[in-house]
Amino acid sequence: MTGYRLLLFAGLLLAMNTNAQKNGMPSGLRTDLARNTGRVWKNGLAVNVSLEQARKAPHVFQATRIASARPRFSWIMNSDERGAAQTACQILLASSPQQLKSGTGDVWNSGKVATSQQSGVVYSGPQLKPNTVYYWKVKLWDHRGAPTAFSKPVSFLTDSVLEPYQVPAVPLVKTVQRPILHAVLHNQNLFYDFGKAAFGQLRLLAGAAGERDTLWIQVGEAIDATGAVEKKPAGTIRYQRLAIPLKKGLHSYAPIFPPDKRNTGSKAIRMPGYIGEVFPFRYVEIEKTNAPVAVKSLERYAVHYPFDDAAVEFESSDTLLNQVWDLCKYTIKATSFAGVYVDGDRERIPYEADALINQLSHYAVDAEFNMAPRSLAYLIYNATWPTEWSLQNLLIAWNDYWHSGDIRTVKMLYRELKPKILLALARPDGLISTRTGKQDSAFTASIHLTSFNGNIVLKDIVDWPQKGGFGLPSSAPGESDSFVFTDYNSVVNAFHYEALVCMQKLAMALGEKADAIFYASQAAKVKAAFQRSFMDPRRGIVKDGETTEHASLHANMMALAFDLVPQQNRAAVIAYIRTRGMACSVYGSQFLLSALYDAGEAGYGLELLTAKGKRSWYNMLRTGSTMTTEAWDTEYKNNQDWNHAWGSAPANIIVGKLMGVAPLSPAFETVEIKPRPGPLRHARLKLATLKGNVQVVFSKTAGSFQMETGLPANTSGTICLPRQSDADRIFKDGRKIAATADGSFWVIKNVQSGAAQWRVDYK
Repeated sequence: MTGYRLLLFAGLLLAMNTNAQKNGMPSGLRTDLARNTGRVWKNGLAVNVSLEQARKAPHVFQATRIASARPRFSWIMNSDERGAAQTACQILLASSPQQLKSGTGDVWNSGKVATSQQSGVVYSGPQLKPNTVYYWKVKLWDHRGAPTAFSKPVSFLTDSVLEPYQVPAVPLVKTVQRPILHAVLHNQNLFYDFGKAAFGQLRLLAGAAGERDTLWIQVGEAIDATGAVEKKPAGTIRYQRLAIPLKKGLHSYAPIFPPDKRNTGSKAIRMPGYIGEVFPFRYVEIEKTNAPVAVKSLERYAVHYPFDDAAVEFESSDTLLNQVWDLCKYTIKATSFAGVYVDGDRERIPYEADALINQLSHYAVDAEFNMAPRSLAYLIYNATWPTEWSLQNLLIAWNDYWHSGDIRTVKMLYRELKPKILLALARPDGLISTRTGKQDSAFTASIHLTSFNGNIVLKDIVDWPQKGGFGLPSSAPGESDSFVFTDYNSVVNAFHYEALVCMQKLAMALGEKADAIFYASQAAKVKAAFQRSFMDPRRGIVKDGETTEHASLHANMMALAFDLVPQQNRAAVIAYIRTRGMACSVYGSQFLLSALYDAGEAGYGLELLTAKGKRSWYNMLRTGSTMTTEAWDTEYKNNQDWNHAWGSAPANIIVGKLMGVAPLSPAFETVEIKPRPGPLRHARLKLATLKGNVQVVFSKTAGSFQMETGLPANTSGTICLPRQSDADRIFKDGRKIAATADGSFWVIKNVQSGAAQWRVDYK
């Protein structure tokens, strides 16, 4: 598709999306950020049952449970008028559909309230009752004072116990899937391919002539050279062989996967009873039997957290980049099977580092905002042992608030978040160390760290795996670029600095002004100490520690990602980073790519995203995985798995950095669109937010850059266009405009909602 046709397509798409709901009723209603609160499931499968019926039979049916005594309401304003804004709203909450339809709002009628707020509007009526179904709708007034119709009504069910605040309990669901391929192998075994691996269960319809027949089934994530299910996969790529005793006649069978000792241990997240045990597989092989057995049908029940496949769309002129996007997007959906962010199938344990990347990429592929705070609340009290992981709790907390606009989880956990910054391990200049005897029992208790695989103290990790682990030769370099560990570690202190920055911003959001001043002061102190201690004055790059001259990729990329590199050293640090390639793990790539794009290295960032060596997402695709893998290859971690979402960094990098769509205020009330295309010729993105869809399409040539944007109603934005020189000419909707030069961008602020066309002509 040419750039012109792509732009034309985008314009039509914007028109379709907006004109269909011109000044129409509000949509996308949420209660405590939960979607589809009126839906009901039975054992994970959607059923046509009312919420009232589900309330009466909680052991039979599943539904989202709202546990907050005073939930918050959100909606999307729909208008195609440029600059459309909400100026007032009215919410009706009723005890029955009939009461709501009558317009009385017998539980709560907010009346017309002058406000532009459309997300996180607090319920202010009488105390809600536990285990009760409520119905609500909302009406808006726009910037001209014109009212909309009331929205379609939605319902929600309260939990059996109501707390001042609690993240909603959203049930896991099952999607019924059928194979995309059915074949007969050379050994006469039946072979089925579902196209992608999923955490699921199997159901088949089979007919047997006798009473003593047994069907042997093999399931797995990989196939061998003959095209059969791989019987001895590498690492912890999954395979199982199951026996199904058959009954005479035609019957339905649902083989049960036996629980794995490793991923059902005391620290693992267990599957709920209404779902049952799951197993990650793509392929099924049914062994030929001596007796006549006919397999009539075969289905997979894929288990996942509710996911909107249409919420986010991305495509570009680079077909490999598109494949990487699809890989990462699907990974987030498929690995959500536990209801909180876990590390994959081998352990099914939540880890803070996994959760951070899961969270960022989840926001990039679906407008879902409850899984992250649920995961954070779990991790606060179930800490893991790496030092950097503790610090990343603060990054998770900040991203939760910034993307959802909901500060309640942070407020609830505020006291518990403070020790996670690890100030107890600091020396007078602010730098922290885990190796100077400060980890006593009081400290570990304060961060809720208990014995974890024999460790009862924090240990610096930098990247994973480290040198010579997991059955690899002792000489195997690991993923930390030969990082030299010293008492004071530059990577740990880079995360410590970022944690302080996040905590300062969270304290401000909570109105804790004294805390905000303290954390800002502490962050400034740490930044100064970091630059004194870790910047090499001769080479101008970042050292691994105070007592070593060694400089790794990690020391430099983390410092660059968290704005710790002095301006005069940035060129040297970037040049050094470029010499190291992808000398980090799939986890480390999150921070490497983020640092590169923010430093103006979009071309090199795209080169890494679309690389074809072993250390690449292409290699994940080439090996046959349909989810991101735990490591670049089993060569680097011989027990790796094929379902690890901490490898999904490209999802959030594509949205937030390459396409440049990010919130400038909580919940995208103001939006930044700052594309960094590098050599990419054209691309388009539709990103769902709590305010509605943000849409971006760009097309570039040697002489110009063209872009169409669509901002949802009741938002505003800042548009940043790639800049070459002061001689550039900037156009909006075909008319020449002035813009502010800011480095390699032209910046236009206070852009109204609605569709707009932009062009920069270069000379």
